[in-house]
Amino acid sequence: MVPAAGLGTRFLPASKSVPKELMPIGDRPALQHVIDEAVAAGFDHIVVVSNVAKPAVEHYLTPDPRLVADLRERGRDDTADRLEAMGRDWTVDIVFQERPLGLGHAVGCASEVVRGDAFAVMLPDEIMGAHTLLARMTAVCRESGGGVVGLLRVPADEVSAYGVIEPEGPLSDGVVAVRGLVEKPAPEEAPSDLIVIGRYVLTVDVFDRIRTLTPGSGGELQLTDALREQAANGPFHGVLCEVERWDTGNPVGFAVAAVDLGLRDPVVGPALAAHLDSLR
Repeated sequence: MVPAAGLGTRFLPASKSVPKELMPIGDRPALQHVIDEAVAAGFDHIVVVSNVAKPAVEHYLTPDPRLVADLRERGRDDTADRLEAMGRDWTVDIVFQERPLGLGHAVGCASEVVRGDAFAVMLPDEIMGAHTLLARMTAVCRESGGGVVGLLRVPADEVSAYGVIEPEGPLSDGVVAVRGLVEKPAPEEAPSDLIVIGRYVLTVDVFDRIRTLTPGSGGELQLTDALREQAANGPFHGVLCEVERWDTGNPVGFAVAAVDLGLRDPVVGPALAAHLDSLR
């Protein structure tokens, strides 16, 4: 599941007409990066939680056979294959969040279309350099029967900006049992230096917990509150992120990701590298 209903206010005025999730990072929009990560990790059903004010997202996810045919006539088979993957390698459902009532509410909006006993939540504001973190989290979920969150270790003075886990014990091969979660604790009160990042593999009982949440500030339902209940009542784990990660939720992080990934593109990378060298 990809929550993509936000209005991208940090990217105004551009995001007034172009959803932030569709702005290119390298050769693909952020939305496609996370879809490709999910497919590589073994998922074949994508759920996008969008906003009716962002019709471009729905248009992007709608198959376009005429465009594919035109690309093939022009000899651009690689691009045509990528566009044709939707419906062949993966399917998509789009649901709408009518009002911005928090990440927990956005996840809950997808409850009727999620298939199976567990599902992934992938925030498109975070781009991963590989699918291996999500694949490992999925394996831990299968083995334990409980939810799993992606983790990152940060300096102690940075924990107050994030959700932080309370571990049961030390990390073992990059995995740790989680006793609880604390949202944006003061550094001196943080139970660890391990923050929750935008990758989750959750069991479907989280939907029941979301339905019973009490709205917090601004009437929002916080996913962290539902996860805290899961951690307190059953197996719950965290997996340390050991792949490259870009935080694209702000213009600077977005620009850094675009440059880094652009340099790796075999077509534009050499020219981009030459330009950057010329600026030194």
